[in-house]
Amino acid sequence: MRDFSQFIREVPDFPKPGIVFKDITPLIGSPAAFHRVIDAFTLHYKYETIDIVVGIEARGFIFGTALAYRLGAAFVPIRKQGKLPYKTLETTYDLEYGTDTMAIHRDAIRKNSKVLICDDVLATGGTLAASIDLVKKLEGDIVGVTVLIELTKLNGREKVPYDDIFSLIKYEY
Repeated sequence: MRDFSQFIREVPDFPKPGIVFKDITPLIGSPAAFHRVIDAFTLHYKYETIDIVVGIEARGFIFGTALAYRLGAAFVPIRKQGKLPYKTLETTYDLEYGTDTMAIHRDAIRKNSKVLICDDVLATGGTLAASIDLVKKLEGDIVGVTVLIELTKLNGREKVPYDDIFSLIKYEY
């Protein structure tokens, strides 16, 4: 099983008209498909030293925690502002209409820790770029960025200050 796109449901006009939402719930609802995704991520990074897998709220937690377990690494969440209970480091980034702020605990990453960043979708790149910024401010050493889905037409890679992004599914539209 290498074509994971067969497990992605397309929902037209969600969350607003003109958007075709890529729903991952059929994939995570299939034990075989979900296991294969985690296996593919693990295989791609098996020769890397990874201390921490950072998962981006919220669906990045689904893949990130399983991947951290498989790699024998810690898991660290990056969340929206106001969702973490301890002292945080925050970064604000631009959205199509407005801004958003992501946060990480200030003590989540030790200097020079080997970090793999994981999320479900790379779309416009803003959330991923903000997450990379947070890891770098905590002086983590990013060894990889992995996503399940990449929406290439949105040119998210152009906003991401990291070259090596591994995606399992690419949509050109």
